Amino acid sequence: MKYYEKIKQLNIKENPIILGIESSCDETCASVICGREIISNEIMSSASEHVKFGGVVPEIASRAHTEAISKVCELALQKAEKKLSEIDAIAVTYGAGLLGALLVGVSYAKALAFSLNIPIIPVNHIRGHIAAAYLQDKELQPPYICLLASGGHTAVLNVKDYYNYDVLGQTVDDAAGEAFDKVARILKLEYPGGPNIEKLAKNGANNIVLPKMFSNDKKTYNFSYSGLKTAVINYCHNMDEKGQEYNKADVAYSFQKSATDVLIERTMRAVKECSVKTVAVCGGVAANGFLRDGILKECIKNNIKLILPERKFCTDNASMIAMEGLLQYKIKNFADISLNAKASITL
Repeated sequence: MKYYEKIKQLNIKENPIILGIESSCDETCASVICGREIISNEIMSSASEHVKFGGVVPEIASRAHTEAISKVCELALQKAEKKLSEIDAIAVTYGAGLLGALLVGVSYAKALAFSLNIPIIPVNHIRGHIAAAYLQDKELQPPYICLLASGGHTAVLNVKDYYNYDVLGQTVDDAAGEAFDKVARILKLEYPGGPNIEKLAKNGANNIVLPKMFSNDKKTYNFSYSGLKTAVINYCHNMDEKGQEYNKADVAYSFQKSATDVLIERTMRAVKECSVKTVAVCGGVAANGFLRDGILKECIKNNIKLILPERKFCTDNASMIAMEGLLQYKIKNFADISLNAKASITL
């Protein structure tokens, strides 16, 4: 009997042990979970190699994944005190991300799953970010509103059940995380830009007038960060042209406030209009302290339960991939050995 036919006939366990693998960008990650419990979560990052280039270089990232993938999986199993023979399924990010980087994780996961005769579960990276909320709050159940803010996507989602959500609004151009990185380059801050913007902003003030996208449209849930980014570029350029100095910390603070205020406003409006009492904030930008403090304040004021994953589970990690893998495992959404990586997939 062929591999795929065999795994389709497997009995589904209530709390399977799942090995998660994530390699979509510059971090090689592996995690072992049992049900919603994280047993191990390991990361090997090549970020330091990309600093000199001001951003991720795909070729360097792919080589780093190739060198690290076996090591990080072995370490995750070791920390979890599990043998390969005890793993029930392997969940792997197949998209979206850097194609070469994804191929390393997908190829390794397929070989491992095939050799162990266990399911391989294809995971949408963005759904993985959403699933991080289930690890933070093990009692969390839909429906709830999810603010997804990362380097690749920015959206407000009405999560109706574990497998279906409505996209209430999303960015029409740059994602929030992308804007943070671009503004960081304008201010000549090192990669990764997001954390350095936040760090610099702590010494700044909101004294530069910057636009807030669609501020006159109180019905839309969409975002636009291109205009905000351009406004920062123009401000810095005009000051340079005039030979005037400007406070980079003030620019960082003013940008960060404009960028996050709209995230909070649209999320809280969605909560009211959809009549839900829970909000989850996920994705790399959810690690931003200014955003975390702002949305916590609004949720307390409106008596809304807030699910904020730990910062280390907001950025790329394999535990979130394993968690989404668990959800897909429950409905036997397994892949066959022809599974391939995809640089771009729908939200």
